[in-house]
Amino acid sequence: MNILFFLKPKNEVAYIYDHCTLRQVLESMEYHKYASIPMLNRQGEYVGTMTEGDLLWGIKRYTNLNLKEAENIFIQDFPRKADYAAVSADSDMEDLIQKAMNQNFVPVVDDGGKFIGIITRRSIIEYCYEKLKKIKENS
Repeated sequence: MNILFFLKPKNEVAYIYDHCTLRQVLESMEYHKYASIPMLNRQGEYVGTMTEGDLLWGIKRYTNLNLKEAENIFIQDFPRKADYAAVSADSDMEDLIQKAMNQNFVPVVDDGGKFIGIITRRSIIEYCYEKLKKIKENS
């Protein structure tokens, strides 16, 4: 099966750029109610994932932080505990499922490394559930 069947395209996904400020990232994650969000560079390439935990540890490094100061702190300077591994658009299901077992979503990139969207763990589970349900109904 082609993994693009599960793809949520870039234009339907919230993401941040590595040149965003801390304030912009906090506001974006709050607005979308995300615990983690893909991060792209200026060329549109996937460079990592920012999580709530990464933000908390990064904020800890700065003392007396206030929202005005957050406008001068760039998210690319925050260390990240672990980035979500991306797959290419021509990856197989086995690779996709392996990555989805350890992360909430799997970023998908094209041949040039450009971010094209995500595949959520939920969409994979829903697909498998529907397949199992049909098998049970037919037996």
